Amino acid sequence: MKWVAGVDLGGTSIVVGLVPEGGGTPLAVQRRATEARRGPEAVVEDIGAMVADAVGAAAEDGQDGHVVGVGVGAPGPLDLKTGVVRVAPNLGWRDYPLRSRIEARVDLPVSLDNDANCATYGEWWQGAARGYASVVGITVGTGIGGGLVLDGAVVHGASGAAGEIGHTTINVGGRRCACGNYGCLEAYASGPNIAARAREGLEAGAGSVLVDLVEGRLDRLTARTVYDALVLGDEYAREVILETARFLGAGVANVVNLLNPEVVVVVGGVTQAGEHLLAPLRSEVRRRAFRAAANACRILPGALPETAGVVGAAGLFLQSRNG
Repeated sequence: MKWVAGVDLGGTSIVVGLVPEGGGTPLAVQRRATEARRGPEAVVEDIGAMVADAVGAAAEDGQDGHVVGVGVGAPGPLDLKTGVVRVAPNLGWRDYPLRSRIEARVDLPVSLDNDANCATYGEWWQGAARGYASVVGITVGTGIGGGLVLDGAVVHGASGAAGEIGHTTINVGGRRCACGNYGCLEAYASGPNIAARAREGLEAGAGSVLVDLVEGRLDRLTARTVYDALVLGDEYAREVILETARFLGAGVANVVNLLNPEVVVVVGGVTQAGEHLLAPLRSEVRRRAFRAAANACRILPGALPETAGVVGAAGLFLQSRNG
């Protein structure tokens, strides 16, 4: 069997899996923390080791095959022609030649695209958006990214920066974002900023089981902690999630009005909140977007919650190879 190694490089973790050329569930999925503070060369070394580990794990499971190439999804903006990460705020990288460094490490052809583009393409190719012609993806994790697939092709824009929904402004003069702007959607609704808003409320005196869940160490509070408190029925956690849904809904409504897509797929750790998040998000979109555009658009959770980026990165490698 021939595989493409799909690599999903995020600010928090790296995920690698072997995707069959014809598509399907990734094999031998490997995960590890990114630890970007060690520098990009260390991260490239990890990616190379993870690809090798995946092949070894597949062989141990009796899967006979070889890797024909590597598709990489990375945060951007990127220079897609040269394979350079121009700037990745959540990694702390600037002007790093990621594609050529990985090619040298694995001795295989490598494609590079934005991580959110990869996740969106993965959901279109093998996931929740399969069969739709116009798809917008929004990825919510360490940052917030977005992608657009029209008729099976990722829309990159004039400089490769299309789809950056996380850096659209939802509050002029609002919270400072890691990108340097103020009021970006990411500054309110990414995983770390969900935690930051929850922490600010607790420091202002809000009562919540969250304090007990982190044993009084508010610096340990994460978006996952908020979801855990929500499951326990905590009212303050519910308020934080509702506020997050309103922020995300405002951003999605802007996209729905601008692009009039058939489907918006929400991908990433935030989907752990399920309908607690998605139901009010849909309501916010209906409240803000033109009725015809909102009625024509389905807002769905991703069907590949752990591997959309891996599948999409592999799929985009195949697309680049096949022209």
